[in-house]
Amino acid sequence: MNSRILLLFFAISLLFFSCSKGITYDIIIINGQVFDGTGSDAVSTDIGIKDSIIVTIGDLSQAKSNRIINANGLAVTPGFIDAHAHLEPIFQLSNCESHIRQGVTTSLGGPDGSGPWPFGKYLDSLQQIGVGMNVAYLVGHNTVRRNIMNLDNRAPTDDELDQMKTQVSQAMDEGAFGISTGLKYLPGSFSEVDEVIELSKEASKKGGIYTSHLRDEGLGLFDAVNEAIVISDKANIPVVLTHHKVIGKPMWVKSNESLALVDSARVAGLNIMIDQYPYNASYTGISVLIPGWARAGGNKAFIARVANPKLKDSIKAGIVFNILNDRGGDDLDRIQFAKVSWMPELEGKTLKYWCEQKGLEPTVENGADLVIEAQVNGGASCVFHAMDERDVENILKHPQTMVASDGRLVKPGDGHPHPRWYGTFPRVLGHYVREKGVITLSEAIYKMTALPAKNIGLKDRGLLKENMKADITIFNPQTIIDKGTFEKPHQYPEGIYYVLVNGQIVIDDKSFKNIKAGVVLRKN
Repeated sequence: MNSRILLLFFAISLLFFSCSKGITYDIIIINGQVFDGTGSDAVSTDIGIKDSIIVTIGDLSQAKSNRIINANGLAVTPGFIDAHAHLEPIFQLSNCESHIRQGVTTSLGGPDGSGPWPFGKYLDSLQQIGVGMNVAYLVGHNTVRRNIMNLDNRAPTDDELDQMKTQVSQAMDEGAFGISTGLKYLPGSFSEVDEVIELSKEASKKGGIYTSHLRDEGLGLFDAVNEAIVISDKANIPVVLTHHKVIGKPMWVKSNESLALVDSARVAGLNIMIDQYPYNASYTGISVLIPGWARAGGNKAFIARVANPKLKDSIKAGIVFNILNDRGGDDLDRIQFAKVSWMPELEGKTLKYWCEQKGLEPTVENGADLVIEAQVNGGASCVFHAMDERDVENILKHPQTMVASDGRLVKPGDGHPHPRWYGTFPRVLGHYVREKGVITLSEAIYKMTALPAKNIGLKDRGLLKENMKADITIFNPQTIIDKGTFEKPHQYPEGIYYVLVNGQIVIDDKSFKNIKAGVVLRKN
């Protein structure tokens, strides 16, 4: 018996020697404060990486490595996972610099009902050109509905519904992680809940999730949250209330009520989750101020409707209502132009400014007329300053809230974007953790790493553990901060020293390396 014990001890010692000293690591990270992503406090330890994998966590002071990163005074965390990203420009911006500079190593695209199509061919093409970070995608409800029904404002026939179900199922087979809806946008706003349930069942059958831009985030928020809960129940699918917020003055400081609905549903056994960007302003098309029925059939149909005086009066009344009670925040100065192809000089300016430029009194009625003019000209993207900071902080503190940018890949100087495109994750760590103490550092890291990995279904990312993929972000907790503002959004954040994607260093001592180290992730 003693000889067996001695042999076992010798084998274990030999295994330890071979792991820590007998191999040459590609990269060793030493002296860092390591947060594993679970929400636990940091520990001082080393990390050894080989062939894109975290091989060893422990004392590697005697080990050999091709590269040593000294993380003294820095936090070492799993790479951040963006659970809501607009990746549409990725074929032009495939190095993903604006996201990687935030510490993001993986992003989930296809949100708000806008997934790519044809799904599998899109992913194949993307993998062929290469990507700077890992990307995964959802299949979009709005996309498949438009494929089958264009912008028709009606329920689908049985045959049309079957065609949409087939497309959702096909996308799941080709790698989608679930289905997204944009029930505030066309043509999703024309759908009834039964349609969404039937399509969500197809994603559920294959282990997918459901993320939703809710049907309403203002006066109808609570009904919209309840609708998402019903979808989760009837389709047996995990649901994410994406970019959860409370829009419009009448609803300010009512996030407790929407969060209570989430808590009640979870007590009942439903998997309801949240993601959020850490800003009190949203970003979307100016058409969000226009009643959905007025935009059925596309912009040509809209132009025809506003040419009819009676219809135009109804459309204008709806816009006035939304300026007063919804995205407009009851103030034309709260509507800030971001991307205006037909009048770039408006970018960064407000609807009030445009009124005054045209010699109009900045009334809500005149503002509504200009919203119609903007849409007739082809639309515009806007920042809407119509949220309350107290709700932002309240939602961030909820245990089911993931940090997500709702940001689009961007290059400096392109339009006047929302600053979240550059600074979401550093803003949480710098402003809401260090400066305001809304949540702790370990909580914030959990909301950026392990929590989204678990909710999306990423089994080998989101944690610093042996045998996990070496997606790692290293930053200074004392200096990390977003720099972009609503006035000057094109600014990269500060305080991120290193970012590794699949074991390759893509931010090296604060310097961005144009390396396409990411992969296209496919669920099934």
